[in-house]
Amino acid sequence: MAQMLDLSEVPELLAPGHRVFVAGSCSEPRAMLAAIAVQPACAEGVTFVQQPLPINQYDLSSFHDTTRQETYFVTPSLKDGLATGRVLFTPMQMRNIFDHIARMPVDVALLSAARDQHGVIRYAANVDYLDAARAAAKMLVVEVSDAYTAPFTCPAVDENEVDYLVTCESPVMTYPVTEPDETSSIIGAHIAGLIRDGDCLQTGIGAVPAAILANLKDKSDLGFHGGLIDDGVMELIDAGNINGRQKRVDNGRHVTGMALGSESLHEWLVTNESVLFRSANYTHDYHVIAQIPRFVSINSAVEIDLFGQVNAEVAGGRQISGTGGSIDFMRASKASEGGRSVVAMASTARGGSVSRIVPTVEMVTALRTDVDIVVTEFGVAELFDAPLQERAERLIAIAHPDFQDQLRYGE
Repeated sequence: MAQMLDLSEVPELLAPGHRVFVAGSCSEPRAMLAAIAVQPACAEGVTFVQQPLPINQYDLSSFHDTTRQETYFVTPSLKDGLATGRVLFTPMQMRNIFDHIARMPVDVALLSAARDQHGVIRYAANVDYLDAARAAAKMLVVEVSDAYTAPFTCPAVDENEVDYLVTCESPVMTYPVTEPDETSSIIGAHIAGLIRDGDCLQTGIGAVPAAILANLKDKSDLGFHGGLIDDGVMELIDAGNINGRQKRVDNGRHVTGMALGSESLHEWLVTNESVLFRSANYTHDYHVIAQIPRFVSINSAVEIDLFGQVNAEVAGGRQISGTGGSIDFMRASKASEGGRSVVAMASTARGGSVSRIVPTVEMVTALRTDVDIVVTEFGVAELFDAPLQERAERLIAIAHPDFQDQLRYGE
């Protein structure tokens, strides 16, 4: 049975040589991390494992000179740690990360939770690697916030499984809602034209996904299965555009690994029974998605080359994100009856001075065989059955006009 622990006692649980899993995204246990930060000696010789997002501001490797952080995703907060070698980045797809964490030796897992509307303690709204950490860790420590209410469908905390509960007042972690600009709105309209009634969608976060969702209000019987749910998906569920009626698995349910959005989204999840939180071994699993007809994977990229290879993680020689879950979804879409994988991005970067369609990408995140359709503000390039020469021409046609001759003739 779980024992109650004071926040000030959390640092005493760590020891040199420990590997400590830390939940990321909106489930980051910020109160416990703050307690560790004020007693940095407790992190001597400790290796933290976390996959953060930009809302997570800690560089866990900075706690002590001998502290290290293992990660599968790079954020601005980890820039210095990555440069000095304190942060160790491993390229790995999300479905594989789950199994990797489940098998690794974990001494302590630091997790977060809150009570639902009925007083049941439930894990916070990011469960991507939750089940893996619970399986791997010798010790489970869960901070329980009294400052917000947990989603109704997040997994309940089994107090017989947990070693320590820590109370805190950490507010729910929100993510700013992105307003689409003109370019994103055009891209969103192009992609909306590719979506058919009854399709099941997976989208990311940012201006382009927001624009896509905003352009789907005339669609019917859409489904949703992805790694994250945001305000745009919430609005389409409330409007009835997304209802999941065509899904062969999780019929009428909307599957996600995490919630990334406004306080309104988190409040909506408190009573919503249609959103199902599942770990990455389900949300990103090939065999699960293969059972969903017309699964449409929509992801972004840093750049794409004339072969159709995608770079989604490196810019200017720097690791700026990670492999993430896009490849899991791209490849699974090909096993879905009528499924498609779409890459959406603006045609240029750096104020229009650089083309994002390039002769050869800096880093290959997705293979040329993973992508079916590429969309920019200048149109749609169908690549699935195109020979190499033809796919190059189709990609050049949706590049910014200022760069088309350079791409075509190598000027």
